[in-house]
Formats: sequence, C-alpha cells, structure tokens
Amino acid sequence: MDPRFDSLPDEFDVPLSGGFITGAPEGIGSYFEEIPEREALEIDAGENTDTATEFRRTLGMFATGVTIITTRLGEQVHGMTANAFMSVSLQPPLVLISVDRRARMHALLNEGARYGISVLAHGQERLSDHFAGRLADEAFEARFEVVHDTPLVEGSIAQLVARVVRSYWGGDHSLFVGQVEYARHAGGPPLLVHGGRYEHLLDDAQVFSVFPEGVLARLTAGSAERTYDSGETIVCAGEPEDELFVILEGEVRVERGGRMRRALGPGDFFGEVAVLTGGVRTADVIATSPVRCLAVPRELLRQAVEAEPALGWELLEVLAGRLRDD
Repeated sequence: MDPRFDSLPDEFDVPLSGGFITGAPEGIGSYFEEIPEREALEIDAGENTDTATEFRRTLGMFATGVTIITTRLGEQVHGMTANAFMSVSLQPPLVLISVDRRARMHALLNEGARYGISVLAHGQERLSDHFAGRLADEAFEARFEVVHDTPLVEGSIAQLVARVVRSYWGGDHSLFVGQVEYARHAGGPPLLVHGGRYEHLLDDAQVFSVFPEGVLARLTAGSAERTYDSGETIVCAGEPEDELFVILEGEVRVERGGRMRRALGPGDFFGEVAVLTGGVRTADVIATSPVRCLAVPRELLRQAVEAEPALGWELLEVLAGRLRDD
C-alpha cells in the first residue's frame, strides 16, 4: 500500500442530512484456518534502514488509481481514500478492498454490508485529500449520489456498489471481497498516484500531445524531474532557453516585465520558441505553491524533430501559440 494512502487516517464521516456514527457491528468472517508464521523481510538498502518504511516505499512504486470507499450507517456517510482495490472475477462479478484493521471502516464492513467504490478523476485531488484527512478546509463539501442505499462520489469516472460476501485475514489489514451489484463508468483521465504523490498523464499535456507514443517515451525517459518551493523562481528572463518545463504538480505564475501574464497548473508547460532555436527566455516563472516539473532538454526535442520532421511544425505551432497568448 502506498504510504500516502494508508487506510488508518484515510477516513472521514460526512452527514447526508445530520447525525453521527456512534457505534458499528464488529467482527470479520472467513479467516484463513491458520495464520502464517511471521518471517524476516530482507530489504536491499543501507544499514540502519527502517524495514517497514522501505517496504511501504517499495510498494509505492506501483502506480495506481485512487478510490474513495464509502458506506452508510443511517444518515451518516463514512468514507476513506484507498488505492488498495482490485478486480477479482467477472463471473460472478467480484472486487476486493484492503482495510486497516484499526480503521473505523473495518468495523462497518461485516459480511452482508454494502460498500461503494468511486474511482477518482484527474483533478479530484482535493476529494482524495479530504477523505484522507489531509485537507484542512472545513468549507469543502463532498457531494454524493445514493445507489442501492450506498453513497457514491459525484464526478468520479467509475462507480461500483458491492456487497461483502467474504472477508479474510491480511496481516494488519483485512481483505473484503464484494459481489458487485451496480457498476457504471463515465470515462475520462484518472487520478494517479505513484511514490506517495499524485501523477499526471503526460500525453494529455498540450505540448506533448503532438508526439507519438514512442517519441514521448524517449522524451520522458531522458528528462529530469525537479521540485521547487512556493515563492521560488524557476526560470528567469535572459537565461538560455535550454529546457522545456511541463508542470506535474502545483501552480506557477508567468511574469514579463514585472507584470503577471498568466497562471499555469498541472499539464501546462512553460517554454518558448527559443527552446528550438537556442535563444533566451523572455519571462520569469515563479512557483506559487510547491511545484514538481519535468524538465525536457532542448537536445532531446531537437532529436525528436530530426527523427520525425513533421513534428517540428506541430511543436512550433504549440510554442508560438503560447507566445501569442502572452
């Protein structure tokens, strides 16, 4: 399980129309007959390494989508952020979730209970943070639709309602197998997490949309990921335009002549035609929040255009369009 999405703090109670959870049935159904003996875990890392932390970081290298698991008790919705979700079977339709045994959600999922799974869309980071207890905005309000007496998050790209049919021991977690009673999908890009932070599909970025999949893979493999603190200047006017930046997370402002020209966020890029010609930058870019970017070297772009010359005109049009917008 990704360390950013551990299921103990990832839960939040939301009234549908008032009321609070005051208690819940406890117990879990079908354990393995025998619990395996605990064995030592070998971690290939330096000395004095915390084994549990490194194990979590290793699991976090598996990129996943993000879901909100919900259930209802009376008029109270109980929800948690989780990426420990998987499909099990098509016939019968079965899915599985993994829940920390210390979590309140665990006590609510007795066999026969229903739970909802809402697969979050790109742009729903605030919802994910809200149900993980990381969003300190009391005014933020999640919206639900109720299907089969089960709350589902509005705006999610896929929704399922499942009834718990089996539950199993899973160490410090329990595994709840649910038979799906309702499913729908709306499509759209998913919210992704990798290494404990949100990721974005680079082929959706405007500047990358012109490149075929193979070329895009070479560009991203040869580019460096960089992070900046809020208020930090990322590039300055007058510097050589030797890299194109694509924003993966956070927001920046673009200033020209001391005046703000635009604000940019995830999926946007900053760079000008000079990134192809070898000129200098004409604007400053300052981080307005913690920012993570992919810095694509000019040489890689040049090689991509040389390999497929038709891409040059398309890329030039995208870069020139940014200059016109400014």
